[in-house]
Amino acid sequence: MTGQDPNFVKGAFAKIADRYVLTNHVLSAGTDILWRKKVGRMVEAWNPASILDVATGTGDLALELQRRCPEARMLGTDFCPEMLAHATSSGVKETQVADAMNLPFEDGEFELVTAAFGLRNMSNWAEAVEEMSRVIKPGGHLLVLDFSLPEGILAKPYEFYLNKVLPKMAGALTGERHAYEYLAGSIGEFPKGEAMLDLFRAAGLQESRWIPLSAGIASIYTGLAK
Repeated sequence: MTGQDPNFVKGAFAKIADRYVLTNHVLSAGTDILWRKKVGRMVEAWNPASILDVATGTGDLALELQRRCPEARMLGTDFCPEMLAHATSSGVKETQVADAMNLPFEDGEFELVTAAFGLRNMSNWAEAVEEMSRVIKPGGHLLVLDFSLPEGILAKPYEFYLNKVLPKMAGALTGERHAYEYLAGSIGEFPKGEAMLDLFRAAGLQESRWIPLSAGIASIYTGLAK
């Protein structure tokens, strides 16, 4: 299964890094914060001793998990140094520049691996899921939070917002409209629901689950490593 051009993605995120968090909060009316809090509650119940947040970006999810699991080792990685600098300055305990397609960690090194709004931007989604699964201890979790597309009555209005309204609003906030045109387009191409769970199963993950959020605008996917 295909993905995105890593060189384009790195350049796009480097350009919008300084205003990425503000823009996301404005465009989602703060809903992205609620999605991360839901993930935080789930992770808190699992109580992992070690967490790897892949494609951590500016560290929003890593900070939420760090707050929920203060005793856990919390490591955030990203292949874009400009984004990772924001995660470090925001207070993520440990950060490291690393490519999610080739993680510099041993097999089974972490009890939990997360990716929030990052898997969608990787060069090969199936291979990325396999690589993240590789570094999870047996019985540990993979959790992916990402955008998806609603169905039914919301499908057409959301498609209009995503492709016509969002790039203009984000362009006004960041001066980088083209980066957000890419982001909007990438959501339509990204596997959702059972298609994503198929990637989890192909990577050997068990008990895979799909949790739609906000009528399907975003989704949480989880699986257990063997």
